[in-house]
Amino acid sequence: KRLEREAAKLRGELISIANSSDPYPTIEAEEGLTRRCLEILTRYNCRIQLITKSNIVLRDIDLLKHAPSMVAITITTDDEETAKILEPNAPSPAERLKAAERLIASGVPVAIRIDPIIPYVNEHPETLVEAIARIGVRHITASTYKVKADNWQRLNLAMPKTAEKLKPLYFEKGEKMGRYIYMPKTVRLRLMENLAGLAKKYGVKFATCREGLKGLNTATCDGSWLIKEKPKA
Repeated sequence: KRLEREAAKLRGELISIANSSDPYPTIEAEEGLTRRCLEILTRYNCRIQLITKSNIVLRDIDLLKHAPSMVAITITTDDEETAKILEPNAPSPAERLKAAERLIASGVPVAIRIDPIIPYVNEHPETLVEAIARIGVRHITASTYKVKADNWQRLNLAMPKTAEKLKPLYFEKGEKMGRYIYMPKTVRLRLMENLAGLAKKYGVKFATCREGLKGLNTATCDGSWLIKEKPKA
């Protein structure tokens, strides 16, 4: 009821779901809470941006294709073994690419988030960018890995050798910004310039987020430019 009241006041403003957690955890397939929220938001013609790693989003194509909406799917790498280590509970990269392809075929715009880019792990993503372009994705958002106590602990456990190689980049040469430690700007610029070049090569719009490198952007950071103002009939 509260969401319904708030949605009525929004007058078509952009709603981003969800920037800090995935709106499609495994339990969503049974609970349908995100779907119920979408039913309310679409009723009031809100502009909707979904950010997810899950292919459960395909269940809601019937709502999304008739709404001013877009889906941003995170695919950190197209290497299946690396993905199992980094994202053990997420669908495989291949499954996420298939989900993106189905959404696009249904008329739902899709952006891909290659996020985070981690040196020694996924810093050469050309095969992924090529696959993204091949299925009709028109926007890529990317950013580099930023150290925080909890995510560093997880990375250290999952990839101890890689974490050891990354230590100097963050803890000796890195820059503290708020609660995060960034790699040196020169390193971040190199990584993002490489990805921007690949996006240009394959005809895809590109943007960085939270990097201070807006000069590389060819579209808005979050890909919300993909949302059609007028929903399909």
